Formats: sequence, structure tokens, C-alpha cells
Amino acid sequence: MNVLKPNLKATVITLLEKGLSQREINRKTGINRKTIRRYAQLHHRAIFEETESSIYPTLEGVDTGSSVLPVQNPPPRPPALENPPKNGSACEPHRKWIEEQLRLGRNAMAIYQDLVELFAFTHQYNSVKRFVRRLKKKDPRQFDRLEFLPGEEAQVDYGTGAPTLHDSGKHRRPRLFVMVLKYSGRAFRKVVWKSSKETWCRLHEEAFRYFGGCPGYVALDNLKEGVIKPDIYDPELNTLYAAMLSHYDVAADPARVKDPNRKGTVENGVKYTQNTALKGRKFDCIDVQNDWLMHWEKRWAAPRIHGRAKRQVEEMFQEEKPCLLPLPLSPFVYFRQEIRTVYDDGTIQLDNCYYAANPAPLYSQVVVRVYDKEIEILDPQRMEVIRRHPKGRMPGSLLMEPRDRIFNPSRQTDRLLARAEAIGPHTFSLCETWFTEEGRSGQRRMYGLINLVRHYPARYVEKAAELAKANG
Repeated sequence: MNVLKPNLKATVITLLEKGLSQREINRKTGINRKTIRRYAQLHHRAIFEETESSIYPTLEGVDTGSSVLPVQNPPPRPPALENPPKNGSACEPHRKWIEEQLRLGRNAMAIYQDLVELFAFTHQYNSVKRFVRRLKKKDPRQFDRLEFLPGEEAQVDYGTGAPTLHDSGKHRRPRLFVMVLKYSGRAFRKVVWKSSKETWCRLHEEAFRYFGGCPGYVALDNLKEGVIKPDIYDPELNTLYAAMLSHYDVAADPARVKDPNRKGTVENGVKYTQNTALKGRKFDCIDVQNDWLMHWEKRWAAPRIHGRAKRQVEEMFQEEKPCLLPLPLSPFVYFRQEIRTVYDDGTIQLDNCYYAANPAPLYSQVVVRVYDKEIEILDPQRMEVIRRHPKGRMPGSLLMEPRDRIFNPSRQTDRLLARAEAIGPHTFSLCETWFTEEGRSGQRRMYGLINLVRHYPARYVEKAAELAKANG
């Protein structure tokens, strides 16, 4: 303890007797609070000893060897100080108002200024700052333990793999795919250089085959390979991903945006793989890294004791494996999906080839799925297949049956009919009859009739067309 000079010691004792807190004495005198606390203890002890000596005087004239002792009353409690030191905060009377201001997002300085102006607050800003800091202190977050039945759910996520020699000659980090079965903790791990919709789906298929079955649900992030539009109630899945899961009879359960705790098992699985299996390692080939991950899973990860279940992961996986859904007999057929518009001749254009889209309406949009050897044209509303065609082999080829061909007037025919309609209804009706009966060859007569207006008034041409229709 620092020894104070007599004048500073007297100042501290005087302020203590006036009831000032140790913080206020520290602010007024600049003396360390530990020193003030020590002198306060000595001062209180001196007061107690002085009070005790006045209540219990020294016994004189009593033989020390005598067994007779005067009757003594039990010692009373030490007297309370007139002005005990303040332990509570000066902001306590305004707690409710301060909590409301904190919910509005205001800081301690703004609250202090309003306290001074609205409530005549006489204490210092530090008192408000300490009180606000205490109110802002948050309790530890609590998490529910998610329990699932064997084979009910798997969780997937991407991470970052170990540095691997790339074709460019530099070491780069590939993407690390991890799928973890929620019940047993058994995991499938693989690294790839690039991710895409098809890569994401193929990794799921490899994981299903690795486990020997499919889970009921797959919990995933809202990454674009899996989810196009996140939504709490009805998220929109990627078309290829949804078709792949439907083929394996698996449902997707995307987590909410910025809520990774929903799939905390795979989040921890990615960190466990990075910190234990891959940290500090470099690989000369991506296949070598995948081989190492398979070896590490079989040699170390699967035989380990599960931290929460206190059982071996491989033992729990053997219990879970019979509960997984069986794999389908045929593999999933991958496709590319695009949107196309039906032309005025009833065809769509895809990869420089033309395909009949009948019965899709003209100028409507249809969904086209492109497979390895064929294409499918689907109705965009019902997502039902309306036409199938083998893929065209040469650019410009047209795949259309005779029954699919429709009569499509040329633009010149449309212009001729428009000019005939401008002359009069009888002229338009006569030209339309010629074109309907004779087709393209009837356009010569249409030209002759319409060009008569160059030499004669339009009313004469209209009258002649009326007489021609009447005479047949």
C-alpha cells in the first residue's frame, strides 16, 4: 500500500466520513482507488476498536485465578456509520428510461446529455457510461440441441481445401465439399477446382453412393448451386438440383439466411477437416488430396469417439446405414435447361438448329431441356413434356414433320392485304379470297388490282372489286 502524507490521509478520511464513494474520491484527489480502499478499511477498523473498548473496559481487581467472573452481556453489533459509502449507481432511478433509450440505439453520451437536461442529473458522465456498459452486457447465447433419427438428415457445405498444385504451375486452394450424416457424424469429403450446378449435384450423388443410401433430408446453405431464391417458407431451388433430389427421393431443407447454426454439424465438420486433416499440408495433385481425405476418414475420423454421443462414429454409422433410403436402379440423367420463344413458323431455335414446338402457341415461351442425345420441350406452367426431338447434328437443320407445318404468310403478303384494306372492304375481301384459293400465285392478281390506284381513283377500284365479287 502506498503511504500517504498526513494531509492527504486526513483528506481521504474526511471525504470518507462525508459519504463520498471511492470513485469520487479518486476523481477529486487523484489517489489510487486501491490505496483509498485500504485506508477506508483501516479507518473502519479503528472506529470499531474504539467503540469496542468503550463498551468492554478492562477488568480490574478481579483475581485471575478466581473461577468467579462477572456476568457479561453478549457483545452488540458494531455501530453503523452515519453516512455509509455509496455502492449503488446514481443512474439506478432512471434505469427504465435508460433501457428504452438503449433500445433506440442511442449511445452513453447522448443519454447523459438528456439526463442532465431532462432530469437535472448532477453526476458525471463516467457514471452513465459504466451503467450503460453493464446494461449492454449480453448473456451467453443458448442453443437447442437438434436430435434426428438415423437416416433422417444429412448436412452439406463448402469449405476450402489444402494448397494444391494447379495446371498454371502455382499452388491454389480448391473447394472442399463435405456431407455429414447428422445421426452418426460419418462424413464424405472431396475437393474440386470449380463449382457449378452439375458439379454440386454430382458431389451429392457420390456422397449417396459412398454412404450406400440416401437420407430423408439435406440441409444446405442458400448458395446459387442449390437455391435460386431464398425464402423462409417456400425457397426456390435450382432446377437441376431439385430434379436430382427428386430422382433420389430426397427433400431439401435450406437454412435461413445468415443462420449457419441450423447446420452446425457440417460447419464443425468443415473446420475439423481443415484443422486436422489438411492444415499444414500441400499436395501435388487434386486426386492425391482426395485419396488422402478418403484414407484419413477411414483411418482416423470414422473410428473416433463422437464428442457428444460418447460413442464411436463408425459404430453409429452401422446402426444408421440400414435406415438410409435405397439408391435408385438408374442413375440421374443430367440436362441443361433454357427458355426459348416459339417463332411464327411454329419452331424454336436451339444451338443453331430448329425444332417444331407444336402445340405451343406462337410467340409464347417454352422450357427446353437439353440432354446428351435428345431435347425436351416443356410447358412452362405445368412443366409437362409436350414434344421430344433427337438433337440436330448439323447447324441449320430443321426437325419438323409435315403435320407440324403451318401456313405462314410472308411479310409481302401482309403488306399487300394492308394496302387492299386501305382501298376498301370489297378490295380487301377479293384479295383475301384470291390468296386463300390460289396461295402465292394469287399474289400476281393482288398486285394488279392494288396498282390500279396509280391510274384510277380508289372509289373506282373499290366499285370494280364489288362487281367482280358479285359476278363471281
